[in-house]
Amino acid sequence: MISIIGGGIGGLTLALAFEKLGVEYNLYERAETLTEVGAGIWIPPNALQVIQWIDQKLFDRIKEQGNTIDRITVGDSKLNPISDTYQDFVKNEFGFSTITIHRGKLQAILYEFANKEKIKLSKSFKEFKQIEDNHIEVVFEDKSSVRTQYLIAADGINSKVRTQLFPESRLRYSGQTCWRGVAAYKIDPSFDHRGVEMWGEQLRFGISRLEEGKVYWFAVALSEPNQQDDRSILKKKLHDMFIDFHPEALNLIQNTPIEKIIRTDLSELQILDTWYQDNICLIGDAAHSMTPDLGQGGGQAIEDAFYLSNMISKNKEIAKVFAEFYQLRHQKVNQIVKKSWGTGIIANIKYGKRIRNFLFRSIPDKLLKKQMIKMYRIDKTITNV
Repeated sequence: MISIIGGGIGGLTLALAFEKLGVEYNLYERAETLTEVGAGIWIPPNALQVIQWIDQKLFDRIKEQGNTIDRITVGDSKLNPISDTYQDFVKNEFGFSTITIHRGKLQAILYEFANKEKIKLSKSFKEFKQIEDNHIEVVFEDKSSVRTQYLIAADGINSKVRTQLFPESRLRYSGQTCWRGVAAYKIDPSFDHRGVEMWGEQLRFGISRLEEGKVYWFAVALSEPNQQDDRSILKKKLHDMFIDFHPEALNLIQNTPIEKIIRTDLSELQILDTWYQDNICLIGDAAHSMTPDLGQGGGQAIEDAFYLSNMISKNKEIAKVFAEFYQLRHQKVNQIVKKSWGTGIIANIKYGKRIRNFLFRSIPDKLLKKQMIKMYRIDKTITNV
């Protein structure tokens, strides 16, 4: 039996993949209910290929509930393009481009398609203990426990399993904090199927429509870590910070309820030498949390679920699979982690903004497209199902 800790995007995708492949598992999630919390998320083509492989109906449901991105624009604060890429070449290669959706809605859809008998809610992980016969006792905060042969941790950037397994693991703060929100707002039609990020004076603002009348936005600024907002003046603070940006930035801030604005410091997990030890393995943010600058955090967790589930379904020696899984995945993932970090630092650079913009504008379109296709490609030969 395999136990999965964490019912987020990576954990639920792994459960769905196991279900498809006939792998025995149980999933344990700390929340009492999976409610619609959070803000927006991009589901890139690499992740969409996995979702389509799991279940065409699941793919269709996510596509119906989300919004397709046909154009990705990085611009200056007024939205004068620095990089502007139409996604026709991605559609030609994979059949679809990126979909944006509310993170909570994506989680709810994944849960809807899951086998509820194998999803155990209100089970907050406390610790694991290695016991006899190469088994593990998983202990929960409610003092209950389960015995399992293998443990897969999909419990996010602040993974308790990782902290116990690799106590030397550390998060690295980027020096940037991010406000996120979902506005009930009908945005200008030019933004309908367009992912936008604007770079200003050590400030960034991003826009992605989620569905008709709902728009996801994020605002990034340099900050000391662990700061608290005075929510009575937060909207005015953000308005004043982004006063010189494209008018839609201010419109979105204004049309977002204050309780729907979430602040998160942007950090990454310092790259680990391995994601497994004996019969325990990490996936997703628990293994390789990254800053959101390439929109690949969720995508790489979904990729993990695809590869690991298929490898396990073909090999009963699962502990060996964990080692093979790391060898297969770590190079691509670590490159994305590093590139995400570097993109965020460059976007909020203190000096040399004009040179930065010039250099980005000078990157050949052919090279950008080649890099995107490489990032979005998955190896479908790993599965026979």
